[in-house]
Amino acid sequence: MATATAEKIVTLDACFGTYPHTAPLKNGAITSDRVAFRFNEVEPINKAFLMMVRQEKFDVSEMALATYLQAKAYGKPLTLLPATMMGRFQHGTMFYNSERGAVTPEALPGRRVGVRAFSQTTGVWLRGILWKDYGLDLGTVKWVTFEDAHVPEYRDPLGVERAAPGKDMTKMLLDGELDAAIFGGNIPSDPRLKSVIAEPETAAKEWYKKHATVPVNHMVVATESLSRSDPQAVREVFRLLVESKRAAGLPKPGSIDFLPFRFEACRPALEIMIKFTVQQKLVPRALDVEELFDATTRGLAP
Repeated sequence: MATATAEKIVTLDACFGTYPHTAPLKNGAITSDRVAFRFNEVEPINKAFLMMVRQEKFDVSEMALATYLQAKAYGKPLTLLPATMMGRFQHGTMFYNSERGAVTPEALPGRRVGVRAFSQTTGVWLRGILWKDYGLDLGTVKWVTFEDAHVPEYRDPLGVERAAPGKDMTKMLLDGELDAAIFGGNIPSDPRLKSVIAEPETAAKEWYKKHATVPVNHMVVATESLSRSDPQAVREVFRLLVESKRAAGLPKPGSIDFLPFRFEACRPALEIMIKFTVQQKLVPRALDVEELFDATTRGLAP
């Protein structure tokens, strides 16, 4: 946890994935005379989310958005920084095995669809898009999961099936045990696997035109104790993340910014995700965007 030297440099335990926009900070190209970091490397990064939610293992860390919304709803002592670590379009994350016939959004009712965890952020985004834009009744799909949520108080909704221990989602999809599957990361390169949403890049661009935001997967959280005891350190963490993103040359001129920083820039994606988590019964109550932050983090801006 946070420690201070005689020179008033605060050293924070931190856990961020290594991306182009975090590399300058993690390799020492971006430094501070106020804050230093003990970087903890956790692979895959989603394992760090569980450690932060259940143990407050770090002072600041990356966290999946759905995990944070659940953590906040269940009273975990964390606060959100308006700093995005991962954002991407989700339309191309659900696949079917083309050798076994095409699967479209309209054909999903009654089908078995795999997803790592029901609370996985990619799955929440994709299910929400299918519900809102394609008219899918999510309750008609037979969801199959492989692990629990990071927040221990949460239980999967009735009707969600747990795959047998040791089962592999990709193999189940190829073998016909699943009709489709949602991949949050490490999307298989098998040429037999095709997107359930046809022309996903085009569909994603249309979604962006409509919502003027990108689906945010991961943001940054801090412990409430750090934000209360040393708000200046939290402000400095945000500044360093901003500088690291700039040092990486992001966003590229004229391109979409998949890593929004600042409260108002993050608000649209947060509002949509809150609606999706309520509709999918992932949280015990509807959250308000403002309560995701505290007095210090709400006002952070590049």
